[in-house]
Amino acid sequence: MSALVVRVALPVPIPQVFDYTAENITQGDLGRCVRVPFGRGEKTGLIVALPESADLPVERLKPVIAIQREAPALPADWLAMVEFTARYYQHPLGEVVAMALPPRLRKADAVAGTEADPLLEATPEGREALNEARRDSRALAILRRLVEHGPRRRSLLREEEGALAVADALKRGWIAPGAAADAALMDGAPELTAEQQAALAILSEGFGSFRPFLLAGVTGSGKTEVYLRLVQQAIAQGRQALILVPEIALTPQLEGRVAGRFPSARVVSLHSGLAEGARSQGFVQAMEGRADIVLGTRLSVFTPLPRLGLIVVDEEHDASYKQHEGVRYNARDLAIWRARQCAVPIVLGSATPSLESWHAADTGRYRRVELASRAVAATLPRVRPVDVRREKLQHGVSEHLLRAIGRCLERGEQSLVFLNRRGYAPVLSCPSCGWVSRCPHCTANMVLHLADKRLRCHHCSHESTIPLACPDCGDQDIQPFGRGTQRLEETLAARFPQARVLRIDRDAARTRAQWEALLEQIGRGEADILVGTQMMAKGHDFPRLTFVGVLNADSSLFAADFRAPERLFQQLMQVGGRAGRGELPGEVMVQTQYPDHPLYKCLEAHDFVRYAALQLEERKQARFPPFAANALLCATAPEVAGALAWLGEARAAALPLAQAFGVQVFDAVPMRMLRLARRERAQLLVEAPGRPALQAFLAEWSRLLWSIRPPRELRWHLDVDPAEV
Repeated sequence: MSALVVRVALPVPIPQVFDYTAENITQGDLGRCVRVPFGRGEKTGLIVALPESADLPVERLKPVIAIQREAPALPADWLAMVEFTARYYQHPLGEVVAMALPPRLRKADAVAGTEADPLLEATPEGREALNEARRDSRALAILRRLVEHGPRRRSLLREEEGALAVADALKRGWIAPGAAADAALMDGAPELTAEQQAALAILSEGFGSFRPFLLAGVTGSGKTEVYLRLVQQAIAQGRQALILVPEIALTPQLEGRVAGRFPSARVVSLHSGLAEGARSQGFVQAMEGRADIVLGTRLSVFTPLPRLGLIVVDEEHDASYKQHEGVRYNARDLAIWRARQCAVPIVLGSATPSLESWHAADTGRYRRVELASRAVAATLPRVRPVDVRREKLQHGVSEHLLRAIGRCLERGEQSLVFLNRRGYAPVLSCPSCGWVSRCPHCTANMVLHLADKRLRCHHCSHESTIPLACPDCGDQDIQPFGRGTQRLEETLAARFPQARVLRIDRDAARTRAQWEALLEQIGRGEADILVGTQMMAKGHDFPRLTFVGVLNADSSLFAADFRAPERLFQQLMQVGGRAGRGELPGEVMVQTQYPDHPLYKCLEAHDFVRYAALQLEERKQARFPPFAANALLCATAPEVAGALAWLGEARAAALPLAQAFGVQVFDAVPMRMLRLARRERAQLLVEAPGRPALQAFLAEWSRLLWSIRPPRELRWHLDVDPAEV
């Protein structure tokens, strides 16, 4: 069918689409990228409709400049998903499309998605070269990986070791394409426990229909193995599997495990850390049905999959699934919507499920499947709150904890000290006049990073050199106050000079290669004491790690955000789960001034069920989610008065609608962290009895908001289902 009018979504902050004309257009062009004139320049957008007519006379419409036909058109179900995302999260469709598409596709560049991706294996000549090698190289590293772990896809090797190194190894004849095996066959699968078998049987019932499952399994219970068995079934049925993980740091480990288990399956890894070409190529391969498994972070929920048969969301509770800038979507929630639209099962896995998911299982919306025991010959670690109210601490560390680390060292075991604060100290201060190292652009302190000799703001990334004297009074006795991971590393190295202390935070692992190198170093037993932030709390398995000590946990107990205690419990359960995952028993110590707090009592008993019940009852009384639905209207301006004034206008426009929809609109207030990156911030809260009422209200209110002309310097956005209130 030919059409004269094309409707295009453009990446502009306006809640509308734009009509153009095009010749030789067909229904097959729906979902293709186009380059069009816009204003005084050009923009690339996406054809989202081919209407019979336009709002303007056809002769007033501008013609399309070019249509990209090198890559396949995006399918109808993908268009439906981005349209739902724009509608639910109250964001312009064009910006949602721009976020969801890989850069090269949205630039209308040609994408080479059809390149063969063979399995590569070590040749006899390569094995001989490895035995005779005297100096290491990237090509030899590839060879060693294939010898030790078996065949691997060329695309994965290129991503891990570099395209030049792969080409070098191929040219030398050290590696070569191998024979493909049956993708449904798994290599080296461990025997399932009776509990895993029972869980797998229940989850397998979901194939062929929309069935949401909550797989609640303690740390080390073998949830990943259950995922892999489900993936095996999906591939055997000729379907694709989508596996979401919360952070890039978890992708390499799971990717290696998936690729090793399904050596001939086409595995595509998608996340924001990939080069533009690799991400675009993987996206197209998945869209054309040539990828069997897609593994990635939150953005991969937008990957088009024509043969989708299974969705897995690992660590479904993790806050990383919520995007906090631009399109503020929640990938877990979109994955559930997508599973419903595609009539496929979805498995939400976690040792500490979100209270929203737990409540959904309590009320029968999800089916809960539990793994209560560890999969290997290991028991859950003993958890002990350590009362530090009357104890003298050494740079924040109690003697109880130090003695426990010493016992670990004597046994030749590893320990982890967890402090979720990177840097050397959270602030530099002057004891004479009270000066502190405040960020000039934020309502926050500049953190002392002694290794880099810098003061750094962890909110806006502003940096400065460390002053030699107080900038206000000139006193040279300025001192670090508090402690971060760098200072803790220094303290432990001084106390245990014979131990190898390894710090693991975002300063030590800024790239994927650095992160993998640290993990390999730990796995080889080249570290005795680990000092880590929340990076160490998720999904890592170190058999020799038997002790975990937690510092500064109390800071979240009484925070203003109602979700802070939930996140603290989840974090402590997760980091504590790193201990005793092998044959050796584990122990966890949590330093606290409130040892009798219900959170610590539930943690001590490994009783997530009781803690969830306590928290849900509190939320029910306070009308917090999941017993209500929330949205935030946020505004930023050079001065907070401007933001509050505009929010006041927005609230006045909302009040008649709020009464009609049964919604409450609270007064505007400054945000707790008032100043961020030279702008001051305020917000107002919208509370509704449920999501349908909230969505109906927001659809009407957002139209009014766009009609309220803000001051030139003001920026505003809506945050639906905010992670923090």
